Amino acid sequence: MKINDTSRISALNPYQRTNETQRPEETKKTARKDEVTISTEAMEMLQAANKPADSERTARIQELKQQVSAGTYSVDANKIAEKLLPFLAE
Repeated sequence: MKINDTSRISALNPYQRTNETQRPEETKKTARKDEVTISTEAMEMLQAANKPADSERTARIQELKQQVSAGTYSVDANKIAEKLLPFLAE
């Protein structure tokens, strides 16, 4: 049983002839460059994300970092359990 006709192998890529006939200078003229444009809304979001946090939050974060690095930061297991209970009860 013959699955593929050997005379039809050249028909597998009909676009190859088109690519071979094109001149290289034509492809250089028609080649386009990719562009990226960022909308004004995206720029505003980026600027808002890069704004420094308020001083109270920054001070709290520094305090927590110091506690963690000193080994004095403790986690209240009861508070964690209270927060997880509604999710586990579903």
